[in-house]
Amino acid sequence: MILTAVIVIAILALIFIYASIRILREYERGVVFTLGRYTGTKGPGLFLLVPFMQQMVRVDLRVVVDEVPPQDVISRDNVSVKVSAVLYFRVVDPERAIIQVSNYLTATSQLAQTTLRWVLGKHDLDQMLAERDKLNADIQDVLDKQTEGWGIKVSTVELKRIDLDESMVRAIARQAEAERERRAKIINAEGEQQAAQKLVEAARILAAVPQAMQLRYLGTLFDIASERGSTIVFPFPIELVHAFGAMAPRS
Repeated sequence: MILTAVIVIAILALIFIYASIRILREYERGVVFTLGRYTGTKGPGLFLLVPFMQQMVRVDLRVVVDEVPPQDVISRDNVSVKVSAVLYFRVVDPERAIIQVSNYLTATSQLAQTTLRWVLGKHDLDQMLAERDKLNADIQDVLDKQTEGWGIKVSTVELKRIDLDESMVRAIARQAEAERERRAKIINAEGEQQAAQKLVEAARILAAVPQAMQLRYLGTLFDIASERGSTIVFPFPIELVHAFGAMAPRS
């Protein structure tokens, strides 16, 4: 009889100890409640809880990667786009993450969706396409301030895709083509201007020394002859035209 009682007591003690033991990994923390009241945060490692009086909620401290589904956004210039993003965050205060919000994962994900639409709606389409780094920083800053009270740190927000309507894609393509044509015309005009300036400078230098003009003329003839052409064009001096014009009324 005594042996049976000892065995029963030993079994109950083992059950009690087994129910009391908790082991948390390095990246986990345990938020402990005693009779419903918060009494501390445990871990990592081995510790004991009082069965039926204390409960523990595990919290993972690793970075969580949350993919924000495509959101319909209307830009400041009234262009409708679909934007998706990736959110990186982690728990820095397990107590507030469990006590201050019922489900911090869902709450952070929903907040990211609304913040994405709100921040992007204040920018033009050109800014969305060209200033992604700035937009990522703005969204991350807004989210980090709002989730600070939940014990969550938002480390990074990255815009993943910006999908446009086909008509808008064609309009952007036409705009880019027109911009390239404008730049090509400006570059061509600047080249013509520089060439004209150099020609004027060369003409002033050659006009100062008539022998230089003659040497230039002979050099041009040499260049034409080196091309093995059958026809050579001799420029007619302008001075002879003026001389003939002056002699015509006298005759």
